[in-house]
Amino acid sequence: MPPSPSRPQASIENLLMLRWGRWGRWSSVLGPSMRACLVGALLPCWLGAALAASDKAMGQAQARTEVWSGWVSWVMDGDTVVVVREGQREPVKLRIEGIDAPESCQSGGSEAREAMMVLALRKPVQVSDRGQDSYGRQIGRLSVDGVDLGAEMVRSGQAWAYSFRTGKGPYAALQRQAEKQKKGIFSTQEAAMSPALFRKFHGICHGN
Repeated sequence: MPPSPSRPQASIENLLMLRWGRWGRWSSVLGPSMRACLVGALLPCWLGAALAASDKAMGQAQARTEVWSGWVSWVMDGDTVVVVREGQREPVKLRIEGIDAPESCQSGGSEAREAMMVLALRKPVQVSDRGQDSYGRQIGRLSVDGVDLGAEMVRSGQAWAYSFRTGKGPYAALQRQAEKQKKGIFSTQEAAMSPALFRKFHGICHGN
């Protein structure tokens, strides 16, 4: 009995079945050895195309990021600030990427806002602007003198690491560290209610 094809070989054979219906007829004529040779020749092309597509998508994402400077004129809560861009008068309401702080009317919300005020209020900042998120909010990374403020909020237990659709986000390890050290919102024995769950039951706070 001929050996079963490897997973990459089987995947490419399946693709050939979809793209070229005659592959099934030719594969029975060629036999397992010739099929393996043909698939081996096609595999580098297959992988090269996949990597090229991935690099292109990453390059497009990086191209969408705009870095600019300004100063924080107001802190709305632990993950939302108002930034005045350098050379402009119109302020920008910025949702900090990668974190989710307690709502202002939620337990821990006032502490999170105060922590962000200490970090950012009236200070010159650098913004890595990602454009708008799926909710139409301006979103980006915020830093002061090279210090990532989103990371600082999660590290000190003042915010959760926001889970992206494609993964756990950039600050997941910092959240685990804060939980282990029982900092901020993770200091109580009872599990803190995440902002997403709070909003589900109570809605957004007045004025947000």
